[in-house]
Amino acid sequence: MDKVKLEVLGLSYSQTQAGAYALILSVENSEQRIPIIIGGFEAQSIAIHLENLKPPRPLTHDLFHSFSNTFDIKLREVFIYKLEEGVFYAKLYFEKDGQTSVLDSRTSDAVALALRFSCPVYTTESIVEKAGIVLNVTEDSQEEENGKIKSKSSANQLKNFLKYSIPELEALMQEAIENEDYEKATIIRDEINKRNNE
Repeated sequence: MDKVKLEVLGLSYSQTQAGAYALILSVENSEQRIPIIIGGFEAQSIAIHLENLKPPRPLTHDLFHSFSNTFDIKLREVFIYKLEEGVFYAKLYFEKDGQTSVLDSRTSDAVALALRFSCPVYTTESIVEKAGIVLNVTEDSQEEENGKIKSKSSANQLKNFLKYSIPELEALMQEAIENEDYEKATIIRDEINKRNNE
């Protein structure tokens, strides 16, 4: 079975399920994307890592990463091996002392861990054929920028912070992080970066 390498492209609000998010994986050397509907907690964990935010307390995936490193257990690969009735199934390939162990995992958790361990994510050609799409991104719906997919609602939230100075934004971002409102912190951080690059 040929494995196809995937990259984490970003997150978007799910258009089909309220309160859910779409994790967008890109197929290496292809325009195809694989959207996977995930829950809010997993989306938050993935977004925090993608945005290089440092939560005041470790999230579950951070704790798992620290635990594994403490006991010299390495995550070598994530393999999304099955798609059945709209549900993706993944396996985690761990290594310790030259021995490999395989654990079953939800795909959202597997990707959150893959990001923290900097390990590759693979799937099968069959899954790409079933679930792969080519996104036609327009300004009215979503825009792809710097490897992230931002929703229109995020752009609207960003307008609320235009009246603040950079020091005020930095204070608001710190407050959002302390309150564990990472989505807000990410939006504020993007505005700070935009101004610093102007």
